[in-house]
Amino acid sequence: QLAESGGGLVQAGGSLRLSCVASVNPINTHIMGWYRQAPGKQRELVATMSTDGTTTYADSVKDRFMISRNKTKSMVYLQMNDLKPEDTAVYYCNLQNPLTQYNYWGQGTQVTVST
Repeated sequence: QLAESGGGLVQAGGSLRLSCVASVNPINTHIMGWYRQAPGKQRELVATMSTDGTTTYADSVKDRFMISRNKTKSMVYLQMNDLKPEDTAVYYCNLQNPLTQYNYWGQGTQVTVST
């Protein structure tokens, strides 16, 4: 019910915008998040947006990444600027129902940052 797009190969210092289309409506009733998983590492939280629009970020991406949403289009975005090689990972979109805590996951999109 979630589908990510926008990943790819980019040089260090470059930018990418990930998109996630959700079949869950309305998306603003869910907690939205982006996670990532690098090879050999556990999946980690990158950014979240709560139902009231409050955002949180991992320290490693603060001031470089921005999560946003378009309620009309049921889209969630992750704008990634000043990318670093350590940002290389598969990025996953996540929606969580705050009442049931049920999680929806996308299939992931690969982001590779070269030096």
